[in-house]
Amino acid sequence: MKTWRVAVGSARRPKLNAVSEAAAAFGPLLGGDTTLAVRGYEVESGVNHTPLSRVELMKGARQRAEAVAELVASLDESAEFFVGLEGGLDVVPENGRQRVFLESWAYVSDGRRGHFGCSGSVELPEALVEEVLVRGRELAVAIDEFAGAAGIRDAQGAWGVLTGNQITRQESFRLAVVAAFAPFYNSKMYRAGAAAGA
Repeated sequence: MKTWRVAVGSARRPKLNAVSEAAAAFGPLLGGDTTLAVRGYEVESGVNHTPLSRVELMKGARQRAEAVAELVASLDESAEFFVGLEGGLDVVPENGRQRVFLESWAYVSDGRRGHFGCSGSVELPEALVEEVLVRGRELAVAIDEFAGAAGIRDAQGAWGVLTGNQITRQESFRLAVVAAFAPFYNSKMYRAGAAAGA
């Protein structure tokens, strides 16, 4: 059995658990005798603490993956995959008003090519929109006050608070990771799509 290393650009438990859980599910699809070993490294995203657009979310996820690839190389280590995860907000104009959605994004690279995946979205209540967009507070701080708890980011996250724990922060990142890895574990479909478009 071969072990492939997955380097994640974060040391936060919900993110690492999300990648580990996703990898356990699709790992066999990469090759029947392959297991994935996940390790976190603390790197910067290069974007705001709370990204405020889909573009910034995607940029943060990609930059985390690129930063962890550089860090792994500088430590004289290696990995088969590099994963960047970024959570934040996407502001969308709709029917004359502004709607704000919480999203979780992943970017996965094998060092040659990379792909994005997204969790889906949940709309923020106006009180949180006011705190983050108008007052400029970090979402992690605002959600703790909003929910009357501490350390929510490292537990169920804003996702858990807003969905009554039907979807947690970890689950939202798990979905994003599964989606971002699809071109690797389901490469036959992606090659077929490229050939059909040629």
